[in-house]
Amino acid sequence: MNPSFDRLRRRLLLQGLALSGTGALPAWAAQPSLAVQSPQGAQGVQAVPAAQADAGRTLKPRPLVFPADHGSHNPSRTEWWYLTGWLRDEAQRLYGFQVTFFRSRVDQAQGLRSRLAARQLLFAHAALTDVAAQAHWHDQALVRWNGEPVEIPELQAHAAATDTDVRLRGWSLQRQPDAGSYRTQIRARDFALALDAAPTQPLLLQGDRGWSRKGPSPEQASHYYSQPQLRVSGQLQRSGRSLSVQGLAWLDHEWSEALLHPEAVGWDWIGMNLDDGASLTAFQLRRADGSALWAGGSYRSAPGPAGRQDTRIFQPGEVRFEPGRHWTSPRTGTRYPVEWRVTTPAGRFAVAALLDAQELDSRRSTGAVYWEGLSELKPADGGPRLGLGYLELTGYGDRLAL
Repeated sequence: MNPSFDRLRRRLLLQGLALSGTGALPAWAAQPSLAVQSPQGAQGVQAVPAAQADAGRTLKPRPLVFPADHGSHNPSRTEWWYLTGWLRDEAQRLYGFQVTFFRSRVDQAQGLRSRLAARQLLFAHAALTDVAAQAHWHDQALVRWNGEPVEIPELQAHAAATDTDVRLRGWSLQRQPDAGSYRTQIRARDFALALDAAPTQPLLLQGDRGWSRKGPSPEQASHYYSQPQLRVSGQLQRSGRSLSVQGLAWLDHEWSEALLHPEAVGWDWIGMNLDDGASLTAFQLRRADGSALWAGGSYRSAPGPAGRQDTRIFQPGEVRFEPGRHWTSPRTGTRYPVEWRVTTPAGRFAVAALLDAQELDSRRSTGAVYWEGLSELKPADGGPRLGLGYLELTGYGDRLAL
């Protein structure tokens, strides 16, 4: 769910326009940057050499402070707010939804003094899956933003630093400070969403108290927290009909300076709300040959007496992804593993997409093509459903660059 080689070229183009004020692509933006690789398969975690990074910009561990850390961290290179979940209408028809807002720092524009200088890029993806109809729709938006705390209406873009409040071109994700709930409004090309997501459990700090390693070197890390088991209600509009819906959602908020090791081509990730109130996260970063470069995740138990919950943070050697059935996109020709066996300290699980065709083509915004879809969690050895959530597959077409 992050940038590819094509996205990087697009970002360079936008940076060049911001700097030059013309439609000409500057010479520095035309230089080749990354090789395209095609990963396949999956193996265990292996040792890799340390990557080089700008030590002055390396993300350091620190305590997260709220509500400020719900807001935008403009000095960091990349940031996203990610809301996914399932919905049922009054007829119990099942839907999946994704709403993701991204922010990306434009380094070459940071010193510009104009109030309209594009120091940041804001972009968003939205998707809807209708399981009964076996249909999937998605849309995207991109706006250049000055990064200032005072909103300029004509820019049609803003990300507050004090709390979650991200808006561009009428799309929005906002946190309500009193209740701690989230409200998102999306008017996409083929559907619209107006949803409220209320917390039922505390925040879940991923990794080491919110500092999450994404590789063998400390600079490959992010600040990362989740809000599982959000109770959702609102309206879904599709084909001229407005439906009242209810369901469960998962929110991730993550920001970083340099996330991916040079050998990483993409990742596989699951975020699952279990039916008993527990939550499961697992991820792996892959090399071009499909072997695991790094892995991690967490499991938080269902609330017990007096609301007590136990959390287990997974270490790299404790998580293993094994691909099963694959699906090939007729649009892009990309081949994705849409069924998995995932082994963690919390158990061994089967993950299966509820619709194969949940690919997102975001080449008009981030430049990436990736798979992101509503999926089911079961015990690996069979048995009834344990929960629903989202599976994310990146880097199966072009190599990611982040």
